[in-house]
Amino acid sequence: MDESGGSGQPRSGTNEPTEHTTGATTPAAGPRTSAEGTGEAHTSSGEHEGADKSAEEHGPTSPSSAPAESTDGEPDPDSGPAAPDHADIHDRAPDRPHAHSEAHTSANPGIAKGRPPQRPKEPGGGLLMGRPFGVPVYVAPSWFLVAALITWVFGGQLDRVLPELGAARYLVALFFAVAFYGSVLVHELAHTVAALRFKLPVRRIQLQFFGGVSEIEKEAETPGREFVLAFVGPLLSLILSGIFYLAMLPTEPGTVPGVLLAGLMVSNLIVAAFNLLPGLPLDGGRMLRAVVWKITGRPMSGTVAAAWVGRALAVSVLIGLPLLTQTGALGTNTEDINGMDTVTDALLAAILAAIIWTGAGNSLRMARLREHLPELRARNLTRRAVPVETDTPLSEALRRANAAGARALVVVDADGEPLSLVREAAIVGVPEHRRPWVTVSGLAQDLTDGMRVSAELAGEDLLDALRATPATEYLVVEETGEIYGVLSAADVERAFVKAMARPN
Repeated sequence: MDESGGSGQPRSGTNEPTEHTTGATTPAAGPRTSAEGTGEAHTSSGEHEGADKSAEEHGPTSPSSAPAESTDGEPDPDSGPAAPDHADIHDRAPDRPHAHSEAHTSANPGIAKGRPPQRPKEPGGGLLMGRPFGVPVYVAPSWFLVAALITWVFGGQLDRVLPELGAARYLVALFFAVAFYGSVLVHELAHTVAALRFKLPVRRIQLQFFGGVSEIEKEAETPGREFVLAFVGPLLSLILSGIFYLAMLPTEPGTVPGVLLAGLMVSNLIVAAFNLLPGLPLDGGRMLRAVVWKITGRPMSGTVAAAWVGRALAVSVLIGLPLLTQTGALGTNTEDINGMDTVTDALLAAILAAIIWTGAGNSLRMARLREHLPELRARNLTRRAVPVETDTPLSEALRRANAAGARALVVVDADGEPLSLVREAAIVGVPEHRRPWVTVSGLAQDLTDGMRVSAELAGEDLLDALRATPATEYLVVEETGEIYGVLSAADVERAFVKAMARPN
């Protein structure tokens, strides 16, 4: 499944004033490709010249209150840097090609091209069951609901096959539910092992309402790897079905082991067959995507084709599944079908269709996101910054920023080593008449290693770096350690949304 970020999706921001924030702003998480195999829906998959509106139109702003540059890499010709203290200074300083501050710092070994800070521990997603291959496996709360439903339905079937069990049939049915989801876990582990083999990070495996999902955080680099990554899940389900069939042969029919093995054989066969259907977000859809990608040379073309097939599949499930049941095409005796069975079949078909349709749409959105991610470059979005010492009054610091056409302040020591970043929200909160008496050190946030990002970061690497250390501003440095400027998380968010709004 391809999952997008949550409510904190980046807002693009280069031609409009940046909204002031009072807390840490973090760009949405980058895309994660999930390979899901459940027998149900497979929800698996520059120069920084500033531009802002005038202070007269938007009120007092800080030096970092406006985005630095359009996502096209071109400055907005209609606006200039904001004047934080109402001084009408709009000097773009075009003769300064990199708009650096003059401060320098020693090279930071933790800032390397394309190497964002290490991600902190991610939130779970249910009950942690273990870490096979180093990947956490969670059981979502919704699984218990489905396990109870399977126990009830399978227990009712056991009552007809093995009436002598009595109430113990529900214990047998519960064992079947757990064993079935164990098979689903094996299916997901197949995706996970293949992803790790291709050096693709796997965030977690989650067993949930309709099966499981392997959250793979990077996309396969080639269509061949994409095909293998998708195919190994159904392949393992087919292998499990064969194993259960062979184990069933020596058992006596009509016994508890025989019924359990038969049920697991059939269920794994259904899992494999369903996931091989050629539509996203199922494994078969990812395989179709890989084939079209290989033929056309464009992953987006493969995604579009497989997503629309997935939507057609959703409609087919919604209409066809109840019809197949009612006509007895699935082996059901039509005389035994009652009104409750009809309602149950229609409800199941509606749920499956909704999951497939939604997953196909999500795959399209995530493919579009991946096409636009390279447009997000730290070097293009960084705001010009001026270095100021800790005891500098805020009014003087803002005057220097206006004079230099900068919109960010970096607090440095006597040797020019950066110590902290003056927070935009803190500047806004200081009345103008108090600014001569407030020093910048009192408004600054101390720099951590995670708040230093390379000017060469772009796309997913940039989003990963910002997500790893949530903050409102980041110090952008060259690989040599030289200060390049300050990156506002709000600017990245706004640029993200603006890029997403463009047609492919």
